[in-house]
Formats: sequence, structure tokens, C-alpha cells
Amino acid sequence: MITHAIWSSLPRRTRSSLVPAHFVACSALFALAACGEAPEHSGTAENMTSVDMKEESPPPAIAPVDANGGGPIAVSVPRIAYTYSYTYRIAAERIAQVQTRQVELCEKQGPQVCRVLDMRSASSEGDGSGGSMTLAVAAPKARAFGAKLGTIVGNADGEAISSEITGEDLSKQIVDTTARLKARTVLRDRLMEILATRQGKVAELVEAERGVAKVNEEIDQARSWLAEMQGRVDYSEMNLTYVSQGQTTNAFLSPILAALGSLGSILGTVIGALIVLLAVGVPLGLAIWALAWLVRTIRQRNEA
Repeated sequence: MITHAIWSSLPRRTRSSLVPAHFVACSALFALAACGEAPEHSGTAENMTSVDMKEESPPPAIAPVDANGGGPIAVSVPRIAYTYSYTYRIAAERIAQVQTRQVELCEKQGPQVCRVLDMRSASSEGDGSGGSMTLAVAAPKARAFGAKLGTIVGNADGEAISSEITGEDLSKQIVDTTARLKARTVLRDRLMEILATRQGKVAELVEAERGVAKVNEEIDQARSWLAEMQGRVDYSEMNLTYVSQGQTTNAFLSPILAALGSLGSILGTVIGALIVLLAVGVPLGLAIWALAWLVRTIRQRNEA
């Protein structure tokens, strides 16, 4: 390092030529000193680590690797919309009571877990009583909630005679709709940029405005589809059917009673057809008879 005495003894021209070199040398020495002293001063190294370094996150889960060497492939969880169907056999006079208790159970869970979409009941003399109800239940709790509904039926001396679970995979539709929504949003932004900068001819700007309106309509439609499919995935549909206990015991008489009940409509249909036939056939028959009589009369005159 050049001391102050030596530096003062040098000519002014020499000192001015050495200033850049002196500055570069000092900068290099400062950098080397900082790098060399870092291991020796553990306190400084720890402070730098706490400020500049972040805690390493745990290694990600192993994902499938692309065969073309493009890195891990993003694996999405299947989006399945489930539908639960239950049929209960209960005494006719207890169907309404069971429905009321099940509705109360649904409302007790709150609208975020269970919602009543539709409820119907029909009571008549004999074995014609029945009913139905449709619920929307949060998908993670649907099975457990179905068991609770069955418990209510069991407490009313009823039983479940059938149960069915069906699922529809909406993964592809959701992915396609999401991709379409992103593409349309990018297109809309580009068209809006053209309109904002006012670059282009008047006809082009008018066409861009029409394009923005059309793209906005498609974006709204895609968002609606996406929300509808997401709702079907988040909330499972639960269809409940209630039949009276006597409806399954008269399997032999039910078709006969149904045929007798429809006999009146069959007779009415036959009589209606006869009326139409008479209304059309009588005038048509009279016209044909009159034409034949006229032909026969003319022929007899010609022969005479």
C-alpha cells in the first residue's frame, strides 16, 4: 500500500495517472478481505446467513417425469361429482314425519354443509303414499350424512331397500374450461390494449370493440360453466325416495289395478276415434254415393 509520504513526493501528473489504478486495487483488496475474513469471523457469517438465506423447504413429493425430458408433469386430483340415491320403505303415516326430521337435520348442519333443493310428498288412501327429497351435501361429509338419514328412518321403523352411488369425472371439462377462460382473457386484454392505444384504422378499432364484447360474453359463459361444475364437485347431490310399506307387498295386484284404472281412458280414446271416423266418413260416403248415382244416370241416358 502506498504511504502518505511517498504519495506526496510523487509528481502531480504521476499521481493523477495512478488514481484509477489505486482505486481499482483498493476495491479488489476490499473484496478479497471481505471474502477471506468471512470464515474467520463466525459472528459476521451467522448474521449474513440469517439475513440472506432462507430456510430450505422440504423436498417436494415425487412426481412423474416427462419422457421427453421436460421435467415433472403436473398431476391434478380427479374432480368427481358424486350422486347418492337412497330408497326407504316406511309406513305411509310416518313418511311426512321422517321427511320433517331429515330436513331439520339438514338445516342444523348449516347451508355450508347441507341444503334442501326439493321435497315432495303424496298421501292417498291405500298404498299410494310416497315422497321424495333432493339435498345438496358437502362432498367430504356426504357419506356420513347419508348414514344419519338412514338412522332417522330406522328410528321410525323403516328400512333402506336400495342405495346407489354414482360419480361423474369432470376433470377434463374443468381443465378445458379453465384453459379456454385464460385464453379468452388474454385475447380480451390484447383487444383492450389496441383500443387504449388507438392504433389502427377506424374499421379495425370498431372490429376490436365488437371482438371485446364477444370475448366478454364467452368469458362470462366459461365462468358460469366453471362455477357450475365446481359446485357439483363441492356438493354431492343426494336423492331420497320414500315408499309406503304396502307398495311392495301387492306386486301381483298392482298391474291389475293399474289396468282397471286405465280402462276408462282406453274407452274414451276408442269413442273419440269413432266420432272422428263418423265425422269424416259420413260426408265422404255421401259424396261418393252421389257421384256414383250421377255416373249411372248419365250412362243409362246414353244407352236409351
